[in-house]
Amino acid sequence: MTRLAILNDYHGVIATLPYWEPVRGRLAIDSYRDTLKGEDALAERLRPYEVIVAIRERTRFPGSLLARLPALKHLALTGRNSGHVDLAAATARGILVTGTVASGTSAIEHTLALILGLVRRVRQEDRALRDGRWQTGFAVDLAGKTLGILGLGRIGSRVAAFGQFLGMRVIAWGPTLTDERAAAAGVTRVGLDDVFQESDVVSVHLRLSDTTRGLVRARHLGLMKPTAFFVNTARGPIVDERAVVDVLKRGAIAGAALDVFDEEPLPSNHPLLALDNVLLTPHMGYVTQESYDHFFSQVVENLEIYLRGDVPPRALNPEVLAQR
Repeated sequence: MTRLAILNDYHGVIATLPYWEPVRGRLAIDSYRDTLKGEDALAERLRPYEVIVAIRERTRFPGSLLARLPALKHLALTGRNSGHVDLAAATARGILVTGTVASGTSAIEHTLALILGLVRRVRQEDRALRDGRWQTGFAVDLAGKTLGILGLGRIGSRVAAFGQFLGMRVIAWGPTLTDERAAAAGVTRVGLDDVFQESDVVSVHLRLSDTTRGLVRARHLGLMKPTAFFVNTARGPIVDERAVVDVLKRGAIAGAALDVFDEEPLPSNHPLLALDNVLLTPHMGYVTQESYDHFFSQVVENLEIYLRGDVPPRALNPEVLAQR
């Protein structure tokens, strides 16, 4: 049987989903709930597997790791982003890489939940109420305030529309954003510094790339109003995490909401966990029943086609199978 590994299955439910039934008799499936650190440990664990299912970017696959996985023939990704995989190295080694298409609105909805939870002090007041206290601080109205969007793509544009619905002025910056695209979304395009200087809420919706890695630095956060809020549901490495910790510790901004981090899962001794002015969630913007159904039904479709020896339509390097 074909050996298959599911990585970083935090909930331990992936292998139980009904979508596996058509291929279950042809696969020996192992599901791992932990996240290994270090290439040596990963290479030791994954060496026997012909197929690896990687959930989003929870595990990176550089060329050095792929070279240590002689049995690997199919790397099945969930989502469209392949930035955590050395695709050229995979292709050179004859490893088929497949993805899945966009998974709906879950990341958008989670961003809205974090923005509202942050400015309405949901976490603080929930904790206070459980401790026997009543109304410990003031929330903030968003109507009439300015929402700054970094990255006006599929997610950012919907968050912008939410801001407009609430009566917010919306401004945006993106590395490829034009005045025309911004105007079509009812948004004003401004410079990167202007987003931080003018916004009452800054929300990050950029893809992680060489261009955006480390984009938001201490200097940008230092431009924010002391009453402003910072939200990141995109990717942790886009933002200097140490700078975020610093401005929160100093009370230089009103607060932050973060769903993504430099290291995931977040270490138990991370300084963010000790701060009261930050709302934290464990990179769950896409973790819904509907999103998982969407991801893994397509993963299994790709697998069925691969096991037949054909090229899946969502293959990122279809030339691999053509060369076999």
